Amino acid sequence: MWAVPAAMCVVTPEEESVARGAQRPSGARRTAPRSTPKRKHQDNSGLIPVLARAVREVEGAVKRERVVPSTRTKFQAIALLVREERARIKVDTTLNEARRGEELKRLDGIATILAVTAARDPRLLALIADEAVVSPEARELRREMLLDAGFEVPEEAEPEPEGPREPSAVEQRQVVPQAVISRQMANPFLEPDYDAVRRPPARPRRLAGWELIEPLLRSFEYGGEAACMTLPEPNGTRVPPGLELMPHQSRLVEAAAEGHRTFLLADEPGLGKTAQALLAAQAADAYPLLVVVPNVVKTNWAREAERWTPAHRATVVHGDGEDIDAFADIIVINYEILERHVGWLGSLELGVRGMVVDEAHFIKNKKSQRSQHVLHLSEQLRSRPWAPLLMALTGTPLINDIEDFTAIWQFLGWIDEEKPLGDLMEALEETGLVPSDRGFYAAARSAVIEQGIVRRRKIDVAADLPARRIADVFVELDDAAGRSIRDAERALARRLVNRYRKALEVRHGENVVEGIDHELVRQVAVWETTKTSEKKSEDNVFTMMRKLGSAKGGAAADYAAQLARNVGKVVFFAKHIDVMDAAEELFTQRGIRFASVRGDQSSTARQKNIDAFTNDPEVSIAVCSLTAAGVGLNLQVASNLVLAELSWTDAEQTQAIDRVHRIGQPEPVTAWRIIAAQTLDTRIAELIGSKAGLAARALDGSDEEVVADVQVEMLVALLTDALSSSAPVLA
Repeated sequence: MWAVPAAMCVVTPEEESVARGAQRPSGARRTAPRSTPKRKHQDNSGLIPVLARAVREVEGAVKRERVVPSTRTKFQAIALLVREERARIKVDTTLNEARRGEELKRLDGIATILAVTAARDPRLLALIADEAVVSPEARELRREMLLDAGFEVPEEAEPEPEGPREPSAVEQRQVVPQAVISRQMANPFLEPDYDAVRRPPARPRRLAGWELIEPLLRSFEYGGEAACMTLPEPNGTRVPPGLELMPHQSRLVEAAAEGHRTFLLADEPGLGKTAQALLAAQAADAYPLLVVVPNVVKTNWAREAERWTPAHRATVVHGDGEDIDAFADIIVINYEILERHVGWLGSLELGVRGMVVDEAHFIKNKKSQRSQHVLHLSEQLRSRPWAPLLMALTGTPLINDIEDFTAIWQFLGWIDEEKPLGDLMEALEETGLVPSDRGFYAAARSAVIEQGIVRRRKIDVAADLPARRIADVFVELDDAAGRSIRDAERALARRLVNRYRKALEVRHGENVVEGIDHELVRQVAVWETTKTSEKKSEDNVFTMMRKLGSAKGGAAADYAAQLARNVGKVVFFAKHIDVMDAAEELFTQRGIRFASVRGDQSSTARQKNIDAFTNDPEVSIAVCSLTAAGVGLNLQVASNLVLAELSWTDAEQTQAIDRVHRIGQPEPVTAWRIIAAQTLDTRIAELIGSKAGLAARALDGSDEEVVADVQVEMLVALLTDALSSSAPVLA
């Protein structure tokens, strides 16, 4: 609606004295010499004296704790006029600079009293929030004050009825389920809880003018100690009968119970983040609780809510939400349909007090629709006069770049597009350092962590969890498919070498490097991954990986079938649909019952298949999509899994393994990676397993080298080998 004047954020003695004029408590003595008494301002005409009298009336009412509706109306009208008068004075060409500065200073004094008054009665803050509506009474009082100040105010004409406005494309897709309308009608006067209202954020002082977002990100790039905020000791969190929390889970719940309200919960997969989030919401009484999740785990979240917090009903939003329970405490919705429901989910009538974003790395691209909707909802919640519980859950907060942090931090309200906010800015100010100082980066990293980053590793907090290992199974591709793949690899190597040599030809003498120019090799590799091949018939690194998956898919399925016959239930992971189809065909031929978990299934069908694999002893294999089933699922009924195709990131591979290796797993876990011998598959497997991931350096304190782009590194190695070789491949 309208913004709070900047002066309402800070109160200084000088400003307060300007606003109060000569007003003193009864009996107070003058401190200035009698020979130079303070002159009363000679200009008592205009709007400012009217506002000054009115603001003192509001201040007096608040001090006497006699705030009635008319007081709130007057507060809103004054604040509105202060902003309007400030804007008018700034553009008034009849005023000289001295007079303009004097008038603005008087307005600052009035704004200061408004700020102090609002601090005494936080309910007044709702009247100056961005979404606050100016009441008809406040509009009328504003008009009367302008008349008292000598302004000519025309009668407000009745607004002419506007023709129907064509709704935007986004609005056309939005829906409001009938059940939600019923809930809103049942709660037409939702009273906010003002007990938890936060103080206005302080303006930056020493750090004003410094660029801070980039240094904050860089502070995590260099590593450091393990990234986990200071958490209280467990205090016996109560859980339903038959369930038990591990100490690391209880500590986070206790932090929420003690009042902490923002968390980036980045525990390694398998350490029970879902239970921690649900119990933290219960400890913070953050209901209604909105949970935004990938589609594949939507139903699972509702089940976990029933399991861990049975006193709070959960509802799952499907499609247009026609069958939801609008009176439930927990609303679970997936990213894909959030656009349709963002309107009513963010409404003041619903009054959401907590928001959990699962697999929060899904919002790393702030330009995507799902990220924008999540950030919009977070901003709405944070603008309310209560402190919402905001939790971002992800075992892999960083995939390719340290900038992946920014959207998550923005969701949590730690930063905006330009600067740190609120408590984070205060913490940075308290360090006494600026980005050019030695020690700033370590102090800044610590300040961000204490805002709510919680990262624990299995090796540190789950010592009783059984071991896991990754075993590579090499298969020989001696058939036509294998020969085709090796021919494609040689063609790719020749293409890279030709590009490298052409680039060398245009270089000048002083830039020529003896031997292999490794910088140029990397440039050629990057070009290959970012540019489309000149000929569509040419294989690139992505099509070759697909061919590799298809070629070794039969061997991978055969290996999974043998495991199922010998060790019991097995999870089979693949990236491509044709590999999954071929595996399921082989299992059918051999009479092996299986369950299929794919991205194109409805959540109901997917959950039915997961339940069949978990509960039916006759269902031996779960055939899972690496991308669709690699997050959020609990498949610990098995202790063996087969990775039929390699992922491009260690994080994706780890996510898949951790569907099985998690709290409650009684058996050692083995992940069998099927690798095509004497192909690029071997090189990719080495790259994935050789270096620590980005999250390990940024969050776990690892000092190992980071390989952020396996595709590029694989092409670098391929081209380097080709240039070093005299094999006929280069002929």
